[in-house]
Amino acid sequence: QVQLVESGGGSVQAGGSLRLSCAVSGNFYSRPCMAWFRQAPGKEREGIATICNAVGTTYYADAVKGRFTTSRDTAKNTLYLEMNSLKPEDTAMYYCGLSTWGSMATSQALSVRNYIYWGQGTQVTVSS
Repeated sequence: QVQLVESGGGSVQAGGSLRLSCAVSGNFYSRPCMAWFRQAPGKEREGIATICNAVGTTYYADAVKGRFTTSRDTAKNTLYLEMNSLKPEDTAMYYCGLSTWGSMATSQALSVRNYIYWGQGTQVTVSS
């Protein structure tokens, strides 16, 4: 049984920063691809950042590239998302996902269908 628990969400003003965490427990491949997704009301869940394999290859959606950084602490089984220069359009529920794959093609890294374990989400609200 794999469990993911996100934390760190909150309300900030535009231009502010937040750091999300995703704690993972259970039995899983030691270096799975893990990703951050977000879903705004009335919109589909979108992938925004992924980290894969032993060297930590990362992938980012264009909407967050240069502002968000994902990282992981394998000793703590925790995934992080550092979010800077936040904008009102970043407002959404943020989820972490875990894949059974240790690597992915760039075109697949941010696809919802490649992640089978999910957390419950943490809300991020950015006001203008």
